[in-house]
Amino acid sequence: MYVVTNRIDVKKGFAEKLAPKFTQGGKIQDLYGFHHIEVWLIDDEADYDQMYVNTWWENEAAFNGWLKSDAFKEAHSQNNNSQQDEPSPILGNKIVKATVLTELH
Repeated sequence: MYVVTNRIDVKKGFAEKLAPKFTQGGKIQDLYGFHHIEVWLIDDEADYDQMYVNTWWENEAAFNGWLKSDAFKEAHSQNNNSQQDEPSPILGNKIVKATVLTELH
């Protein structure tokens, strides 16, 4: 299993507004190796909200397939087209990639 986390810093109060955009579904669900997406709100930030958008993949190759897909381009070209005049609530982000070594369910 391969997990990619996009750690996104947003203005205070915006995480709960933005989170559903990552889990509304779409073509990503049809891609080989996609398992699921989870969006977490981190509790310890005072001045801003921090979201972890975790995508779970069968392996790194499946994730790389997503990056090269038309579905990826579509998903990222629709970033708030209806709110172009408003400043973005996103302050920054960092991508973290990990291979799951062991699990207990």
